[in-house]
Order: sequence, then structure tokens, then C-alpha cells
Amino acid sequence: MHELILALETSCDETAAAVFDTQKGMLSNVLYSQIELHKSFGGVVPEIASRAHIEKINEIVSSALTTANVTLDQITTIGVTSKPGLPGSLLVGCSFAKAMAGALNKKIIAIDHLEGHAFSANIEHNIPFPFLCITASGGHTSMYLIKDFGDYTTISTTADDAAGEAFDKIAKLLELGYPGGPIIEKRAASKNFQDFFKYPRGDKKSLNFSFSGLKTAVLYDLVKRGAYDLPSKTLLNTSEALKDQVASSLQVCIADIFAQKVLNALQVYPELKAVSFVGGVACNKYIRAQLKTLVEKTGRQFFVPHPQYCTDNAGMIAFVTHYKAQRNQFSDLTFDIL
Repeated sequence: MHELILALETSCDETAAAVFDTQKGMLSNVLYSQIELHKSFGGVVPEIASRAHIEKINEIVSSALTTANVTLDQITTIGVTSKPGLPGSLLVGCSFAKAMAGALNKKIIAIDHLEGHAFSANIEHNIPFPFLCITASGGHTSMYLIKDFGDYTTISTTADDAAGEAFDKIAKLLELGYPGGPIIEKRAASKNFQDFFKYPRGDKKSLNFSFSGLKTAVLYDLVKRGAYDLPSKTLLNTSEALKDQVASSLQVCIADIFAQKVLNALQVYPELKAVSFVGGVACNKYIRAQLKTLVEKTGRQFFVPHPQYCTDNAGMIAFVTHYKAQRNQFSDLTFDIL
């Protein structure tokens, strides 16, 4: 069944829309990032995020349709992220999608943001099933056993902070700026990814992630070195050399944690034929390279999405909408955000 899909994604701080043709593939994937709006706060401010979505969503949807060279009348199905995310941000996207579907008599499908990420590498790659998917961003870090499109099981998650959140929090601690991931990686590269401080890797036997302890370990290591004052929450040693060493050690540590978890998963699930690495942290070239080497040594294939499908985007939501539409898994207009 031919479907022309319009998808919306407003779960956090990106306003995004995409158009997907079930015969031709992705026709457009448009995104407005709010990074500049939140940078001075060192993280996403929910109220600012939802207001920005309201201001930008009509423009972004129009741009996606124009880029795809289609009209709203031609759209057959609307897909929209309904969970998880910031309630105010989700409400903007879902209200907009419901209004269009209701007014124009379009079919609608509520999409789980994490399912979008889980299948984002499938947009451009023919990944053999079953495969392991690692999703990592500022809001989530999990591993999935994926048996087919829409058929997946969560086999691990994080007990506390997500990987991207750890990057952001430690970058804020070091007064490096936001978002932390790209800044940390760049500084680590300047030190050739040396492990100066050998931060703890956590439970090496578990499949689950935990990054809160790593953040605390970095903090107390700085205190021990006389570089940070806890009572006043002040960075005392602001030398660029120290910041580079911390960044390099952190980058190597987080990559090692991912590698260990993947190795554990491949031992528990030997039937896995491939591994995909998705989410915003998948843009990290160092972690990507370490995982690629590890996975290929086991004789399996390794996949990552194009960078435009790594961070929050509507293309991945459109892709999931596409295979759900083929199975007639439509939603009604009464669905709620979660």
C-alpha cells in the first residue's frame, strides 16, 4: 500500500518534520535546533523548549513539505512522537498533528521516540535480523534485541544518567560549554585519547549502564587534586591542560564502558548478526570507531545512521510510521502523550 507520510518530532529541543514516500524513501528531513537558546543554561529549559516549538512548528512543517515537493493534501498519514519526552514539547507536536489529521481527515500514528532511534540505522542500511541496537543520547542509554521491524526487546538501560547527560554535566563542571559531547571529544583528540586519570568503569559484568558514579568520580578526583571546591561549587584550576586531560580520560572511559556492555550482550545473545549504534552520542567518532573494531572482530557487521538521523529528527519517526502504516497500526485522535 502506497503511503505518503508526514512526521513530526518535538520531544525535547528540536522542532523537526520529515516526508517519507513508501516507494521513493525519504523526501525531506527538516530540523530546527534550539541549542543556542539553551546554551547559556548548560542544558534544556523545558518552558523555553515548548515556546520555541510553538513558534517554529508551522514553518518547519511547511519547509518539509516544500523540500519534498508535495502538498498537505497529498499526505496520507501523519506520524508524531507521543512519548517519551518533555510534556510541554510533546504536547505541541501532538496537538499540531492531531489538528491536521482531524481537519483534513488524515490517518495518524503515535510513535515512541525510542523506537524511532532504534530503527534509525535501518533507514539507509539493510541490517540483518536479529541485531543489537545501542541507543545513546542526552536523555537515554539502552540496548535492544531487535528481531524485526517493530519487534524489539529492551535488554538493558541506564540506572541513572544517560551517556550524553554525563558528557553535558562534566562539561558544565569544567566550564566547557554546551552541548558537552562534541566539546569533550575535540579536547580528547588534542591529547590523542590518552587515559590520564583512569576513572572507574562501573560493573563490568552487568548489561545495564550507570554514568552517575562516573560523574561523581570525576568531581571527587578534581577535589582531591585541589582543582575544585565543593562548598562553593567552584572550579579552582581552570588550566586548559587539566581540562584536556579530564576530557581525554572521560572520553576513553565512556568508550570502554560501551565496549564492555556490547561485548557482554554479544556473549549473552550469540545469535545476533549485527550491531547498530544510534542516538546523538553515535556522532562521537571515537566511540563509534572503538565499537566498530570490537564488533567486526567478532565477525559481525556494524552500522551507524547518517549524522542527520542520529540526533532527534523526524526522519526516524517517519520511517517507523511507514512500517506501522503498512500493518494498519493506526492511532485514533484520542491518544495521549506519556
